[in-house]
Amino acid sequence: MRIANYNSPAAENIAKIIKEKGLKQVYVAEKAGYGKQELNDMLNGRRLIKACDILKLSITLGVTANDIYEAGKEVKL
Repeated sequence: MRIANYNSPAAENIAKIIKEKGLKQVYVAEKAGYGKQELNDMLNGRRLIKACDILKLSITLGVTANDIYEAGKEVKL
């Protein structure tokens, strides 16, 4: 299985949250303590997103870890 499969849906949702908040990936990476390429690699399936990464990114983005995992989830009625 590829890294991108493990990172999904978190990577997609992180990118969506960054876009919705009008932030730049470079800014988020620096605030979370990553190099700009590290965050890009996580979001594009070249680096595994670990639990500690989710925590750092959720704090940086001002959301919860649950928000990152559920950002793209549709509510079924």
